Amino acid sequence: MQRCFWCSSDPLYQHYHDHEWGVPQYQAAALFELLLLEGFQAGLSWLTVLKKREHYRQVLWGFDPERLAQMTDDEVEQLLRDPGIIRNRLKVRAARQNAQAWLQLDDPATWLWSFVGGAPQINHFSASEVPAQTAAAQAMSKALKKAGFNFVGPTICYAFMQAAGMVMDHTTDCFRYAALAQQRAGKG
Repeated sequence: MQRCFWCSSDPLYQHYHDHEWGVPQYQAAALFELLLLEGFQAGLSWLTVLKKREHYRQVLWGFDPERLAQMTDDEVEQLLRDPGIIRNRLKVRAARQNAQAWLQLDDPATWLWSFVGGAPQINHFSASEVPAQTAAAQAMSKALKKAGFNFVGPTICYAFMQAAGMVMDHTTDCFRYAALAQQRAGKG
């Protein structure tokens, strides 16, 4: 079975690729979680974050933005001692800051989707053509930073857009490409 070039043979990674990555996600809670996880991933492999995702869900109160926004400095310090997460002070503090910024948005899911015109963009890339960022990701990054978010550079934003299905970047040789392209074509 042919998968995207980035998907290793790790079963967890393959399951993520086959069932989650690139599937349009419209629920605000799921988008918030994904945005934070993409920030934790900065400079690391996604598989590293994926292996820690369940633990993140436990220690970050199910990615509840209301609770995360109220995280105390003592709770930040406690998290920095937890080997089950990526113990980067700036990233942990950014989770709190991003929760605070998230709560200031009127309709975060609709707002995030507006950067791709409200509907998934279907790309037709080969492995060598997939960009690290796009103009839409740059615009999203700029807007998120203006709204008070951190760890939301254009590369992180593009990875978020790919994962959330805002853009469909399964490569044309991947078995998921045809199914997702047809599904989206039927919606649009």
